[in-house]
Amino acid sequence: MMQTFQHGGDITTFAKTCGCSPDKVIDLSSNINFVKPHIDVDFNAVDITPYPNYDSLYKSIADHYGIATEQMELFNGGSSAIFSLFQYIQTEALQSNAYQHSLPQGHLSLRSGALLPPTSSLQCTVYSPAYLEYKKAAKRFGYSLHLIDRFGAMDAKVPQGSLVIFVNPATPDGVFYDIRPLLKKWHNHNCTVLIDESFIEFTPHTSATDYLTQYPNLFILKSLTKYWGAAGIRMGALLSSAQNIAALRQREALWKLSAFDAAYIQAVLQDESFAKRSEAANQESRDYLLALLQKSPLVKHIYPAEANFVLVELQGITAKELQERLTPYRVMVRNCENFDALGKYHVRIALKELKKLQQLKEVFHA
Repeated sequence: MMQTFQHGGDITTFAKTCGCSPDKVIDLSSNINFVKPHIDVDFNAVDITPYPNYDSLYKSIADHYGIATEQMELFNGGSSAIFSLFQYIQTEALQSNAYQHSLPQGHLSLRSGALLPPTSSLQCTVYSPAYLEYKKAAKRFGYSLHLIDRFGAMDAKVPQGSLVIFVNPATPDGVFYDIRPLLKKWHNHNCTVLIDESFIEFTPHTSATDYLTQYPNLFILKSLTKYWGAAGIRMGALLSSAQNIAALRQREALWKLSAFDAAYIQAVLQDESFAKRSEAANQESRDYLLALLQKSPLVKHIYPAEANFVLVELQGITAKELQERLTPYRVMVRNCENFDALGKYHVRIALKELKKLQQLKEVFHA
């Protein structure tokens, strides 16, 4: 049975099941870009004696996203950014609530910098299915969790003053949504909003960064490793107003990133040909995978995706059974039964090199 918050990409455990070394596993469960950037960094020459200085790193990333450095805080990975934001909002709301109760009766005033109105119960609204760390963070920090089914209830009511989580493009289906009408709705309900854009670079769509000045309680999560194919380099970014970032930064540690992380990310941002190479290679793999799946008797439905993965609803075979058939080929896919609104027949397949995807043919067309 799958664990509640289990993710894909555990190739070490899967390799033991296959009786092979991890480097022999074909990992189609992890949605990390298989295209690698061209970098020219001698990591032996990186000076790791002093504590790291992030000035040039912040400028490079801010320039890449078209924002000011004051509108961004970096973290040791996207998950770390999520947990830090949840904890920060929790602390602000609780302190604001305590402050309100200290005022004379009938006098209401929000503390300066508080993101949420006074509330005895923090609300977190997640448009689901979504990245499972959001539910884990909500549980960790005592939020009352409210789920909205993206597939069948997008117009559902959002609790007033809620922390809204929206992944765009979505996981695990890869659908991209027009965020403009939703932003207006959330703003009218006095919500704090986090839009997770970890996979937007795989699409031709524009980032929600254009709305940062229009919506003061908007945060945007950026992954700096998925697109550049380096999950082992732990770096993620939160973008928001300069005021929000300054308040958030006060609670953060001084040195969260290593000099090696900084050197790698600055190097990949200099690869001007990467975007074009990545788009071409991923499109070729997407075309091949979709053609293979469309002709398979095991596939009931293919979700329309724009990210670097494809969600499939199987027929006549469960995701667990499919994985068992793929194990002799050392191929690992993502069983999606622990996602909200999905079940035991849902599986996600990540785009990888053609020679790796070709290993699916024996099973899907057996």
